[in-house]
Amino acid sequence: MTKKTAASYLQVAPLTLVLAMFFVVPIALVVVVSFFRYQMLVGIVRTFTLKNYIDLLSSPTTWALYLSTVKFTLIVLVLTFVIGFWIAYFLVFHVRNLVVAIGLFLLCTIPFWTSNIIRMISWRPILGKEGLINNALIHTGIIDQPLNWLLYSDFSVVVAYVHLFTMFMIVPIFNSMARIDKSLLEAAIDAGANRWGVVWNVVLPLCKTGIALGALFVVTLVMGDFFVVTVMSGGLSGSATSGIFNDLQILNYPRAAANAVLLLIIVLLIAAAIFRLVDVRKELVR
Repeated sequence: MTKKTAASYLQVAPLTLVLAMFFVVPIALVVVVSFFRYQMLVGIVRTFTLKNYIDLLSSPTTWALYLSTVKFTLIVLVLTFVIGFWIAYFLVFHVRNLVVAIGLFLLCTIPFWTSNIIRMISWRPILGKEGLINNALIHTGIIDQPLNWLLYSDFSVVVAYVHLFTMFMIVPIFNSMARIDKSLLEAAIDAGANRWGVVWNVVLPLCKTGIALGALFVVTLVMGDFFVVTVMSGGLSGSATSGIFNDLQILNYPRAAANAVLLLIIVLLIAAAIFRLVDVRKELVR
């Protein structure tokens, strides 16, 4: 082994060690435990079984929870993309002053200076029965009775998710858009393209890596969350992670581990599909 090769191994050794300790080993333990058996009043029994996976895949509750998770993920993904794309577009192409653009971008990050819990709970006085929206609608005569579906519903869950995770879509798209040569847009306009044509044929293709990274962030965050669903739906909705949490509460670790493995497989498949559509590595190496 040459000195150069040895130096390369030494350079990657810390990262490899960190990945092994905090990613590979925990995931491996979860996979191993998922094949153990659970016995009431005894706990984990270290005998190989597929019962956990069979129970999960044959349970209508599991399918309902996963469908609910996918539903929330798709809705939040679309909304965060629409909001994030146009905010980034405005900051990059309509704000000519760089200082103002950076200031507005930092303004978007102000809500993130507080915890997720505070930001999520802040929607209660807005969406509640006696909240700002219901009071405004009643006082203007639009409705006679408060809207019950604003809070403790799927609607409030989606609102909280969009509020919490839109920034994760804005940042990578903003980063990709900022690298677009403005002369390309002017050339497209000179060639006869209208504003929508420029966005569709120039801006979108050139910032697809940012969109892919943002989508990856949003998908993994929504699919891995259970607190927002539990709090904002008032326990009326659930997610795949809610099932994991319920199993952990009754100390059924093997079933919770099997559920976690299934969720991880789904997230990895989605991530693989995104990587298949877009070469995200181009964004990372630029």
